[in-house]
Amino acid sequence: MQAILAARIDRLPLTEKRLLQSASVIGKDVPLALLQALEDIPDEELRSGLARLQAAEFVYETSLFPDLEYTFKHALTHEVAYGALLYEHRKTLHARLVAVIERMTPGRLAEQIDRLAYHALQGGLWEKAVLLFRKAGAKAAGRSAYREAVTCFEQALGALGYLPGSRERSELAMDLRFDLHNALIPLGDVGRMADMLNEAEREAELLQDQRRLGQAAAYMTQCYWWTGQPERAVESGQRAITIAQALGDHALEGVATQRIGQAYASLGEYRRAIEAFGRHLARVEAEGSHGRSGSARLRSAASRAWMAWCLAYLGDFDESDAHAKEAVRLAEAGQHDLSLAMTYSGAGRPYLIRGDLPTAISWLSRSIEICRRSNFAPLFLLVACDLGQALMLSGRVPEAVALLEEATAQSAALRLMPTHAWNVTMLAESYLLAGRLDDAAREIERGLGMARANKQRWLEAEGYRIKSEVRSQADATDLAGALADGERAVSIAGEMGLRPLLGRCHLALARLGRRAGDGGARQHLERATTLFGEMDMRFWMEQAEAEKRAFGGTSKA
Repeated sequence: MQAILAARIDRLPLTEKRLLQSASVIGKDVPLALLQALEDIPDEELRSGLARLQAAEFVYETSLFPDLEYTFKHALTHEVAYGALLYEHRKTLHARLVAVIERMTPGRLAEQIDRLAYHALQGGLWEKAVLLFRKAGAKAAGRSAYREAVTCFEQALGALGYLPGSRERSELAMDLRFDLHNALIPLGDVGRMADMLNEAEREAELLQDQRRLGQAAAYMTQCYWWTGQPERAVESGQRAITIAQALGDHALEGVATQRIGQAYASLGEYRRAIEAFGRHLARVEAEGSHGRSGSARLRSAASRAWMAWCLAYLGDFDESDAHAKEAVRLAEAGQHDLSLAMTYSGAGRPYLIRGDLPTAISWLSRSIEICRRSNFAPLFLLVACDLGQALMLSGRVPEAVALLEEATAQSAALRLMPTHAWNVTMLAESYLLAGRLDDAAREIERGLGMARANKQRWLEAEGYRIKSEVRSQADATDLAGALADGERAVSIAGEMGLRPLLGRCHLALARLGRRAGDGGARQHLERATTLFGEMDMRFWMEQAEAEKRAFGGTSKA
């Protein structure tokens, strides 16, 4: 077929052959005005040539309004016509197209940025290709098209390699690697993220560029956190803040502060995380006229979502709700998919922890739908943990098992260690409720091991709570061991100030103690009841009241 098409094209009269090949450089779809500007021939000659190409079934009209447009009859026709062009002539046409598009669309170049970037690259306009692909990448990231953004930044780096060495080129190479790193975050490609940052850091050290060294340190915070090194994450973030303060660079300080907040949250140090996010919010909202600018609004929404999560773990539900609502308002005003998914998750988690399961499932399902649609893998793994718990507690155990098995497999593949530990721990609880005790016992040991390795003390408390129940169900004679695990969970949750989890751990110990004839069971029940009442956790208060009835009487505060 290729040979036949090539022969047919070669037999065309010179005018039609030139038109067809020029059209192939424009693309599969060919606006008449663009082809006319590229060829610079009289309108009558152009139209008659296109009419003959249409009669020969090389092209056909696809649009009459608002502008006449042609397209190639078959993709193979386009490929063969383009391939027949000599390299230098093809390169010249691409370069000429850049000038033509810029001339024809003044004031609307942003709409043509992807096309311009492509033609600049093919035309060997390396400097222009770098700048255009960087703009195209930023545009793609702005609409949450992160895979497309990654491709654009990679193309920009490729084009940059053709430019002569200079300090300006080195600085641009570092900035492009930072751009590429940021586009890789929602995709969870932590290995390439680290590679980009290490390359940028080496270049910054050679140039003694303190600002970009600070950027590398700030961004590396997330890589350390995701690879299960939270203490190194905090150290890297603090190093970035020190550099930022020395330079008076408030934007860099804000990025580093937000990343440190995330690392503290991974450690379960929620008070310190909240303080960091609060500082980040103050900086961002001052910078963005109280959060009204687009980028400031989205950064503010992210920190508020994280604050909502952290406050909910501490039982500060009123403040958590306020931050969650404001985060959702800011994200919906920006209509940015990643921000929407994050803030919907931030809104759902407090309801989950409080025990309002229908509301939690509503918010979390909206978040996970966006994560699936846009392939936001790291956030999907976090939301899956929450939604899995909500489904479990609602009695929809098979759905929870399926979701958590999916999330656990993905987090293992991506090697996002803190998230993987959480996925495994919640999977163990879903197996427990499904009656798969051997699977539950295996997974809870794995989860606890990873939580300890990642220094996730809050997750250890969850793990011991679940392990306690697994042991009690797997071996009715091992209630003493189950009680010991439950006490460990209470100790950690109490030490860290995790009041909602502490209430649940006390309630679990009350149930176990009643079965074991433990005299401290009523005290655990009273403590759980008090905590649930203080935080207005009605779902869990109902569970505590049911346990009181199982004791055969009303306990006293």
